[in-house]
Amino acid sequence: VSYTRMWVQAHGALEDLLVDEHPPTAPRPLKDRLQVFQGLATFYLKYLQIFRSLEAVYDQIVHPQKRRMVRHVLDGVMGRILELKNEMVELEFSEFHYFDDVLQDLKLTPEDLEVPIPQYFVRERMRVLRDREKMLAHVMAKGGHIEQEVNITLTSHSRTVRVLQVCERARQGRLRHRFMKEIRQAEEEGSQAKSQTPISTLDPDQAATRIQKVWRGYSQRKRTRRERLEEMVFLGMVEQQQQRPSVAQLKAQQVETTRRLVQEENEAEYQRALVSIKESVRTVDGPDLRETLQEQIRQWFIECRDATGKFPDFPNAEDGGSTAIFAQKTPDQVAAELAAKEEEKEKKRKDNTNKDKKGGKDRKDQKKDKKGKSKQKKGGKEDGEVGSDKAWPIVAHVIKQTRLGGQ
Repeated sequence: VSYTRMWVQAHGALEDLLVDEHPPTAPRPLKDRLQVFQGLATFYLKYLQIFRSLEAVYDQIVHPQKRRMVRHVLDGVMGRILELKNEMVELEFSEFHYFDDVLQDLKLTPEDLEVPIPQYFVRERMRVLRDREKMLAHVMAKGGHIEQEVNITLTSHSRTVRVLQVCERARQGRLRHRFMKEIRQAEEEGSQAKSQTPISTLDPDQAATRIQKVWRGYSQRKRTRRERLEEMVFLGMVEQQQQRPSVAQLKAQQVETTRRLVQEENEAEYQRALVSIKESVRTVDGPDLRETLQEQIRQWFIECRDATGKFPDFPNAEDGGSTAIFAQKTPDQVAAELAAKEEEKEKKRKDNTNKDKKGGKDRKDQKKDKKGKSKQKKGGKEDGEVGSDKAWPIVAHVIKQTRLGGQ
């Protein structure tokens, strides 16, 4: 639920940013370079915050379809961050920028400027990297470059020196303890021999002063040691000691690991479901879908015949084949397209007949008597009459036009 809430908040912030970047009315162009940079820096920081939220959501959400949607948005946000960074570099001719004013306005800290590396960059390529390392180790071992694998834990020089110092101080402490024990035993033996001598006592104020002196010296040395260690860590001369994680941190890490395992299981189940659902649709719903499509194709042919008076030609593969039939077109639109094609064919026929007339005038003059006789025998039928085979396209076109006009 928390990650779903984070996704909703990030989505709302992204919508607001898109409205700010593309307002309804175009703003006036800015001439001040500082104002332009502050605008780009503001968008950059806001997109960076959205990127952090989306990266956390994508890393922990377990739903496969939601992860794909979040991944698509996450890639777009990362691309926009790179575009803004490039614009700022071209504006200031520098790869380092000062965001002090913008950070103060947005109430952010300098840590918010750091661009985190997405977790899925390493997780998705972990298997590839491991396979590559195994292959490289196998090749090198086969070539004799690796004789024996030895696991050696390398430590830094300062850590090694510190370990040696601790061991040496412990040894000296044990020796000192032994010497002091022998001295104390000798003093006890001497005190027993001088049991008749009176025991000297101190004043309470002096005793309290001595105790305070010892305690203040111990506490100051402890504080000085801690401050020296902090300074060395700050300067980078000493590695920071890793603190033991708390119970809450250990539980949070365990929950994150469990969610990643659930992600892998859900992803595998999703891939199996894609195959199984596709097969079930093909075997169970496939015959019904095929029958429905065939019925639609038959209905399309019947409607075109009723509109045009004849069955249309099946669409060519160049026109899309049967997909052109399932386009959302009315019979009138289909009839208009067929009429346009008929007109083009008729124009081509007329052009071909004109060419034939120009090339064969002499032959037509010689056969003029024969054609006149044949026309008289046929009862005076001409090319433009309905009884002629050549005149059928023209008549069909006229019939279509009248039917369409009547509709």
